[in-house]
Amino acid sequence: MANVTFRFEDGEQVTVSTALGENLLETARKSNVVIDAPCSGNASCGKCKVKFIKGKLDSKKTRHISDTEYEEGWRLACVSQVAGDVEVMVPDIASAYRSRMKVADLSSPEEVAIFDESKRKIEEADLPLHNNIHIVRIKMDPPSLEDTMPDIERVIRALQEATGIQYIRIPYSCLRKLPNTLRSSNFELQCIIGQAQRHVFVYDVYGANEDLIVGGLAVDIGTTTVSAVVVDMIDGRILAKASTGNGQIRYGADVINRIIESTKQGGRTRLQDAIVAETLNPMIQQMCKAAHISTRHIYRLAIAGNTTMNHLLMGINADPLRMEPYIPAFFKTNSFYASDINLKVHPDAHIIMAPNIGSYVGGDITAGTLVSMLWNQPEFSLFIDLGTNGELVFGNSDFMMSCACSAGPAFEGGDISCGMRATDGAIEACTIDAETMEPDFAIIGDEGEKPIGLCGSGIIDVIAELFRCKIISPKGKFIRDGKRIKRDAYGMGSYVLAFEEESGSVKDVEITEVDIDNFIRAKGAIFSAIRTMLKTLDFDISMIEQVYVAGGIGSGINMQNAINIGMFPDIPVECYHYIGNSSLSGAYAMLLSTKAERKVYELAQNMTYLELSTEPGYMDEFVACCFLPHTDSSLFPSVEQ
Repeated sequence: MANVTFRFEDGEQVTVSTALGENLLETARKSNVVIDAPCSGNASCGKCKVKFIKGKLDSKKTRHISDTEYEEGWRLACVSQVAGDVEVMVPDIASAYRSRMKVADLSSPEEVAIFDESKRKIEEADLPLHNNIHIVRIKMDPPSLEDTMPDIERVIRALQEATGIQYIRIPYSCLRKLPNTLRSSNFELQCIIGQAQRHVFVYDVYGANEDLIVGGLAVDIGTTTVSAVVVDMIDGRILAKASTGNGQIRYGADVINRIIESTKQGGRTRLQDAIVAETLNPMIQQMCKAAHISTRHIYRLAIAGNTTMNHLLMGINADPLRMEPYIPAFFKTNSFYASDINLKVHPDAHIIMAPNIGSYVGGDITAGTLVSMLWNQPEFSLFIDLGTNGELVFGNSDFMMSCACSAGPAFEGGDISCGMRATDGAIEACTIDAETMEPDFAIIGDEGEKPIGLCGSGIIDVIAELFRCKIISPKGKFIRDGKRIKRDAYGMGSYVLAFEEESGSVKDVEITEVDIDNFIRAKGAIFSAIRTMLKTLDFDISMIEQVYVAGGIGSGINMQNAINIGMFPDIPVECYHYIGNSSLSGAYAMLLSTKAERKVYELAQNMTYLELSTEPGYMDEFVACCFLPHTDSSLFPSVEQ
């Protein structure tokens, strides 16, 4: 046995014991030490870099570690074996998604502004934010020797009289507290109920004078990032908001690697624990603390996630999703409760899941389509959700078609050497001086925050600016030299945005030719999917009237830069609208509005799913897109080439 010490830049350290010869990345996983491994330990992404400090570690050199870096002690955790007691440092860039949970008390109008437009559109579409959770006050006569009716029957009769509904269900969690609550409140109660047409479900009971907040939770479970809001179910107020990395990411950045991991012994439990115990429950606890409510006061959840995330969340076998004929266990279900998966909220909290419509187009897209409103307008509109997968919906009030493309994790920082999700320390916007090649960038976080990496919107800007300034060629190769251009022993170039002494990390913040190539493939997947879907409908790009772009890849995307690199169609920039995290906004609408929930089910049923892999022209389109901006310059007439 050997002791392995993991040190983090913030001073935290974790020491664990492991067997000699154990893989360092596996040791970290077993010890709940989170190291980013988008390729799930296949040594193909180079993101699990750690710095060897002292001890014994057998680690071969890979193409992701330069000679200089190797001499400095940098190693890939996935190709390193423990040979004795060892100490390594895990840099922020390898663990940034791990601990940078952002929680806000959203009491100010500015903090909730991103939801206001969605709420307005939902209500204008005749989907009022009304749901079936209510607070009902009842008063009963205390029992006596002449009136020996049991407590539960006394409450049932009072609720029958108050609601006019005969079937009343009082679950065990409520019955346990009923005797004490009745007697401490002189048989006058406030009941939190879910009222349907023919039955009433009693979630909880409180004394007549207690202050109540009936909480709800809307969650967007992304492959890379998880975001959530706690709301007041009675008046719709947003009480707190949080975002953090999906704990499953250490098992792979994409859904295929995670499905493969889930098929291993104990894998399904590990994946479920990573999202429930390590991600959702800490988020819920922190949000409820910020909102000054108990976690037990969350009585309903609305969850939007892709098809794989939904299966892994519920601990359901997802392996059939990756094998022909790609059949999920479910598209739509409303039979889950919080206690089923050990979510630390009220045990009887009902889980509403946005319905999936295909193996790779899930509830995050149906929820996002709801708030995009393309289904409620005559214009031909395109909805694009940028994430680990790129998902698209095209149509109007008459029809809708959807498809998904494997863009990879680049839009959320994966496959990029200094990539990270949109959190503190991420460069989210950038311009470059064409003469001096000096950058000017905006960083997420407090004033004075130092850069530690690039998030999706920042990557788009940097590549667009490098191309505009003719620092890189249309193939993404560096064609100029200067102080900020580095080249390795093989002539491969990189552009340094912040040197080590300027950054908040232990390395230069830079973008390499390999990074640019990875991103060109990601943007190519998006544009080729758009072109292929339009061709199947006998449409062309000029017929797109509105484009709604969603995804939590920064505070917003510079649409013109996205056009300039060939990611989005070359149509007037005023046709583009960034609508933020539409999956979370849609989950919020489903949580609060029974009509909105039904509308999402209707949208899922009426949407045609296009499987791009079966389209013969898709790969030709994709290859043509792997260029800046495109091999066919006529598709981008406004872009200087």
